[in-house]
Amino acid sequence: MLSVGFWRKKAFTLIELLVVIAIIAVLIGLLLPAVQKVREAAARSQCSNNLKQISLAAHAYHDVNGRFPRSAGTGYNFNATTTNSWSWMARTLPFLEQNNLYQQGGLGANPMPTMAGATLPGGSLVCAQIIKTFLCPSDNAGKTYTDRNNTSGTPMGGTNYQGVAGANWQWGDSRWNPVSLPGGSLDGLDKGNGVFFRSDMVNQPDLRLTDISDGTSNTFAVGEAIPDMNNHCAWAFFNYATATCAIYPNSKQTNGQPFAWNDWPNVYSFRSKHSGGVQFGLADGSVRFISDSIAIATYRAMATVQGGEVVSLP
Repeated sequence: MLSVGFWRKKAFTLIELLVVIAIIAVLIGLLLPAVQKVREAAARSQCSNNLKQISLAAHAYHDVNGRFPRSAGTGYNFNATTTNSWSWMARTLPFLEQNNLYQQGGLGANPMPTMAGATLPGGSLVCAQIIKTFLCPSDNAGKTYTDRNNTSGTPMGGTNYQGVAGANWQWGDSRWNPVSLPGGSLDGLDKGNGVFFRSDMVNQPDLRLTDISDGTSNTFAVGEAIPDMNNHCAWAFFNYATATCAIYPNSKQTNGQPFAWNDWPNVYSFRSKHSGGVQFGLADGSVRFISDSIAIATYRAMATVQGGEVVSLP
C-alpha cells in the first residue's frame, strides 16, 4: 500500500521562488525599453503627421488667399485682449477641421474681436481651447495655460508647434547673436527673415510661395516646442506662436542646465521631447527630423526664406 506522503505535491523552496522572481524581473527589464521605444516611435510618427497637417493647412490657406497666414495686425497689442492679436495658427483653423471653432470665435470678422471677447457657447474662451493637432503626444502640453508673459490673465491653449521666424536675433546668450543675415535687421521678433514671425501681417503682409527663393524644400516653416520650458507657447496669440532658429535646437546653458521657462531671450526657440533632435515641417509640406548636432550655419540657413544660402540637410 502506498503511503499518503507519496501523493503529497512538492512545494517550491524559498530559493526556487526567489530565482523565478529574479528571472521575471530580468525579463521585464529587457521588455520595458523595447515597449518604450515602440511607444516613442508611434508618438514621433503622430507628431510628424501633426506637423504635416499644419504645413498643409498653411498651404490650403495660401491657395484660398494667395498668401501664407499671418500674425497680428494693425492695432495689435501685447496684453492679449486687443483686436488683431490672433496668430497665424489661429487663421489656419478652417483648414484643420476646426471651422466651427473659427466661426464661433469670430476669427473671420474684420476687425477681429478681442481675444477675451471671443467666446463659445457657455462662455469659454476660444483661445483657451485644446486642439489635438497642435499637441505632440511625447509631451504633456494638452492643457490650458494662464497667460504667463503678460498681465491679462487670459487662459490659452498650449501648443507644441510654432512658426519659424527665421535666424536673426539680438537678445540672450552671446551664442545666438549677433547673426548677420540678409535684410540687415537683427530684430527676429518683428522683422524675422523666416516664413512666420510675430507681427508679420504688419511688417510682411504678403508672403507667397514664390517669395521663398531659397526653395520650399530647403526652408523650415513649422517646428516643435515644449510649453513647460517656454512661456511663449500658445496657438491663439500672435506673440506665442513663433520661435527662432538663431538659438540652437534643444538649447541649454553652457553648464548643461536648462534655461528657466521665463527666460524668453534664450528659450524663444525650438525643442522637443524626442531623443536627439527636433522635427520640422518644411515649406513644401514635408517633415524632417533635425539632429541637435546639426551644423548651426546649416540650421540657420534652413530658417530663412531669401537668404540665398546653398545648403542641404544631412
